[in-house]
Amino acid sequence: MPSTEIDSIPAGAVVLDVRENDEWAAGHIDGAVHLPMGEVPDRLAELPTDQPVAVLCRAGGRSARVTGYLVQAGIDARNINGGMQAWEAAGRPMVSENGGPPTVI
Repeated sequence: MPSTEIDSIPAGAVVLDVRENDEWAAGHIDGAVHLPMGEVPDRLAELPTDQPVAVLCRAGGRSARVTGYLVQAGIDARNINGGMQAWEAAGRPMVSENGGPPTVI
């Protein structure tokens, strides 16, 4: 399965966050696309086919499954190793939707 480290996300890639709504609200990457894992099959047409898609979740398990699904659907997708936990540990910027400081739950 294609994967990438957080410091090697392809230029121009769409970052796809497949976590649940409460996880997204607590903290996410500004500019990421939020599409909970369970909604991906029904909303596949919303994803670009002309640019890479970098998929992440909390730690990498759900995003690995979604990446496999997207690759089978013909999308240039790769899993972000370590997910949001790695992003937060690296001190990368995040935003929240709940008014509090961004965090990974």
